[in-house]
Amino acid sequence: MYIQPVNNNIQVRYKPPQMPDARNNYMIVDSNKVDAFVKQGESALPYISDILRHSNNETQITETLYILDRMIDGGVKNVDKMYPVLSRFNNTKSPDIQTFLAGIYRKIQVPDAFGPLVKMLVQNSLNPNPAPFFDPNEEIGGAILSYISPGFRN
Repeated sequence: MYIQPVNNNIQVRYKPPQMPDARNNYMIVDSNKVDAFVKQGESALPYISDILRHSNNETQITETLYILDRMIDGGVKNVDKMYPVLSRFNNTKSPDIQTFLAGIYRKIQVPDAFGPLVKMLVQNSLNPNPAPFFDPNEEIGGAILSYISPGFRN
């Protein structure tokens, strides 16, 4: 089951996401689906939160994190209040989930996320799980740097 935007109880069919592969080192999602969530703004956050709270499907989680990332870029407020839900993935070994989670943490700058980012980077260094298509440590490291840069406020 993949997430559907909450929109007048209308079920719309969207293309399933495509995870990174040998041809694309990025995730491909249905832009109409992403746009539908971004347009709903804060009202979509409870639905996004519910998916992240209950799903164990890596593709669905990654797609949802991607959508949440685009929502942040679209100016949706209060995503930082979702940290308790997002923190569920702080110990993930999935390079895809790690990458999007670190990107979100970089943008929302929740102080509680700093430690898990460092832990993620150290664990990835000690127990390399080679990502076949990209290295999540680039995003994790960038998120850590954004936390320690002079512009960070606690």
